[in-house]
Amino acid sequence: MRLLLCSSGDVASVGIRNALLERGGWTVDGEFQGMPVYHQGEDLLATTSSVHLFADDIDLEVQAACKRDIGCVVFLSRHKAASGIPTLTVHAVGNFSKATYGGRDGTLVPAMPDAMTSALRCLATTARGLAFQVSFEVTHHGPYLSKPTMFIEIGSSEANWGNKDAAMAIAAALMEAKIVNAPKAIGLGGGHYAPRFSEVVATKKVSFGHMIPNHFADGADDEALRNAMAMAMEKSEGARLVYIHKKSMSRARATHIRDLVRGMGAEAIDSSSLDDL
Repeated sequence: MRLLLCSSGDVASVGIRNALLERGGWTVDGEFQGMPVYHQGEDLLATTSSVHLFADDIDLEVQAACKRDIGCVVFLSRHKAASGIPTLTVHAVGNFSKATYGGRDGTLVPAMPDAMTSALRCLATTARGLAFQVSFEVTHHGPYLSKPTMFIEIGSSEANWGNKDAAMAIAAALMEAKIVNAPKAIGLGGGHYAPRFSEVVATKKVSFGHMIPNHFADGADDEALRNAMAMAMEKSEGARLVYIHKKSMSRARATHIRDLVRGMGAEAIDSSSLDDL
């Protein structure tokens, strides 16, 4: 089953949970941490008092409490950024280096490439007309889970977190997205909001799992970068494609990374390598 997980102390998270419940069709099916768990089809909707970023192994806790086999987890969450730009985001979970905000150092959680990408595509439709950007974020922060996991978020400031229209757009995307199975890729390059990877999935048949930003890659030597790419591919359903955001780096750097990718037995790709949707 898919676990949709709300954090009771997170205004955006509670708003998304309430928007899901307002859509109807849920029945109460037990409780977790003293709060009701709702069931609909292959989905469970639960609430925790824990802060999402530090809720390590909560997938196993809910599974034990509800006596249900949890296949994957979607955290309903707020997003905070200094820019304050209203943004709805989707991202994988884990840390390429130090675990400053939960999880484990140098450890990634299994990603959900098809589910993440399909949710982002659907969100671009359900949020149409709202004053929110829609984008991936690169892989960052905790918690640590063993099940495939993604975050879907309302950001980027307190002024946006309680926006009901944004919550309804995310709820609609979660329940209406048609999962498109596509070639799996990791992304490498660019900034925190992964603009190129967000653009690519709008028109190309590809599903992104983990994404490695330039702020990590630029400070990594070849061994560290190879290790990060290998881990990202393994935790993205065994992806063997690496989309390099070439315009975010020098030509020499892009060529060097492409050679590293090929040396690993993987394939470096760009938009010309992909079929249209």
